[in-house]
Amino acid sequence: MDAKSSNLNAIIAPSKDRFMDEMRIVVADAEELLQATANQAGEGAAVARARIQKSLKVAKDRLIEAEAVVIERTRQAAKITDQYVHENPWKAIGISAGAGVIIGMLIARR
Repeated sequence: MDAKSSNLNAIIAPSKDRFMDEMRIVVADAEELLQATANQAGEGAAVARARIQKSLKVAKDRLIEAEAVVIERTRQAAKITDQYVHENPWKAIGISAGAGVIIGMLIARR
């Protein structure tokens, strides 16, 4: 694993987590809206509710699939990182120390 891909993963991972959390909130809000409008009469409302329920099911399924992919990729990254650290312990210590110094300097600025 090279430095560019690890930096990219460090940047992308929190964004993915935030996106997944926001999608869960959207799905939950849409389900609440469907329940709140369940008493609304009319053919148009029934058709709209059915279409929204179908879309919500698709969104939930995709969210579950995306979450499974993220979990699997995280496991793979952890496995590769563990292997790298075992093969190059002094490089790993140096990288960790450098990251610690940088983080310490950033914290000290505040």
